[in-house]
Amino acid sequence: MESQGVPPGPYRATKLWNEVTTSFRAGMPLRKHRQHFKKYGNCFTAGEAVDWLYDLLRNNSNFGPEVTRQQTIQLLRKFLKNHVIEDIKGRWGSENVDDNNQLFRFPATSPLKTLPRRYPELRKNNIENFSKDKDSIFKLRNLSRRTPKRHGLHLSQENGEKIKHEIINEDQENAIDNRELSQEDVEEVWRYVILIYLQTILGVPSLEEVINPKQVIPQYIMYNMANTSKRGVVILQNKSDDLPHWVLSAMKCLANWPRSNDMNNPTYVGFERDVFRTIADYFLDLPEPLLTFEYYELFVNILGLLQPHLERVAIDALQLCCLLLPPPNRRKLQLLMRMISRMSQNVDMPELHDAMGTRSLMIHTFSRCVLCCAEEVDLDELLAGRLVSFLMDHHQEILQVPSYLQTAVEKHLDYLKKGHIENPGDGLFAPLPTYSYCKQISAQEFDEQKVSTSQAAIAELLENIIKNRSLPLKEKRKKLKQFQKEYPLIYQKRFPTTESEAALFGDKPTIKQPMLILRKPKFRSLR
Repeated sequence: MESQGVPPGPYRATKLWNEVTTSFRAGMPLRKHRQHFKKYGNCFTAGEAVDWLYDLLRNNSNFGPEVTRQQTIQLLRKFLKNHVIEDIKGRWGSENVDDNNQLFRFPATSPLKTLPRRYPELRKNNIENFSKDKDSIFKLRNLSRRTPKRHGLHLSQENGEKIKHEIINEDQENAIDNRELSQEDVEEVWRYVILIYLQTILGVPSLEEVINPKQVIPQYIMYNMANTSKRGVVILQNKSDDLPHWVLSAMKCLANWPRSNDMNNPTYVGFERDVFRTIADYFLDLPEPLLTFEYYELFVNILGLLQPHLERVAIDALQLCCLLLPPPNRRKLQLLMRMISRMSQNVDMPELHDAMGTRSLMIHTFSRCVLCCAEEVDLDELLAGRLVSFLMDHHQEILQVPSYLQTAVEKHLDYLKKGHIENPGDGLFAPLPTYSYCKQISAQEFDEQKVSTSQAAIAELLENIIKNRSLPLKEKRKKLKQFQKEYPLIYQKRFPTTESEAALFGDKPTIKQPMLILRKPKFRSLR
């Protein structure tokens, strides 16, 4: 099940819940079951439901293959609690579901969750609040008249240069002296530019549905852009906002394991599990998630871009969104992602859980301290797990400073200072990121392309063996014989006859002589 029917917008987690419950009700196979010497029709076992729902979630781009069977059981329990399902006696409201043969059925109607209005006053008065008069430096618009209104995701370099030259030519006739910009002007330009870029990358007509523009604090963006180490990690001026020293030491210990495990550290069995538990307890005790409660809708909407052909778009969108975070949160997120990414890739890392691999443990442990809603949402754990998995794989790109944003702001301030524009909302002059999209193909075409690509690579390997002049003749014969054994069809295609194979070594083809048919002599009896 793909989530193409859930467009970007507010309360996307609730919409996904409704979509999953509808798909589950429509697609879950029902049949007769016998229990306690009695037959029940149109029902299913808990184990059958877990199997079907597990496959559904893993094939959904919003949740992905990282979904575990235990998470699926937790979702089934929430289905029972919310009366999406009931047991064969009509009972519901509890979470008494396990991966077993207990029988369940669908009620007459499965309730869908309603969508509340979160920002009614924002939708009505958003523009009025941000631009009450013409002298305001910041005017929030859906897209400015000089920004392309196309629902696609790029502004070409050619169009950007054309816009820039038009404005310069217009103002060459009426040159205006440089104006002095205040700190407030600079901050509002930062706010405007990042919102326009984010809106265009996400491909939405307006950001009002996913983020309140008042939540964008330019000082955070400017600090996160300017105060970084050589590795791009935010440096905090106020050390009281930083991670405690003992947490940093523990994270460094596991991130660099086993190199950091010097003679000064304890060597008892289970030491690394205790260190990991210490780190987990600290992050789980934070008052709010690292991505903050107020940006929950924004990050959940980006989860719908997390598809193979939109991976680049998702990376760029997350890169901008993470710049909106308070600097302490961004620093903690950077250090956490770097640690869990290294740990999940470290083959020398001892087992930290008896029944769960390192990567799954990282996602399961830290997902809710990275993303969760202030109000309980039933899909929180699955959505957060999907996001953390993507962050682990792409954290180096997502959490680095985008150079194009700095360039766009500098050009905007320059035009504003020289009088080429009166307000930042009149146009954006730095080219937006350009994205290329792949044509979607069927599963059969994908398998055919995968096979043909693999065969081409193997055939190329065979040619490299044949043309390798530095390889001794005996060694080459040995490798070719091994290749023939492993890939007989490809070898036969390259050497269809014994003559073609013999020509490679300059040998004459060995032709086996036909065996002589000898007639057995007839012996006569002497009797």
